[in-house]
Amino acid sequence: MNYHVLEARHVGAYVVWLRFRDGTAGEIDIAQELRGPVFEPLRDPEYFRAFMVHPEFHTLVWPNGADFAPEFLHDNVRVTA
Repeated sequence: MNYHVLEARHVGAYVVWLRFRDGTAGEIDIAQELRGPVFEPLRDPEYFRAFMVHPEFHTLVWPNGADFAPEFLHDNVRVTA
């Protein structure tokens, strides 16, 4: 699965830098995706920073169970050098 997230770092606000198994790396701004009950807590910047890379699902997850499909993250990452 080339979409597996291997590494993630908070950059600022709702921007996360990601590195994927296929070598793709870059930033994604998730601000516009924080709609709906499960994503509402992520609007709190401190809570947003509480994400981790799930060891089994290889994507970003938060303590309340919110997550994003790794395919979505990969397809929307802005590649940085």
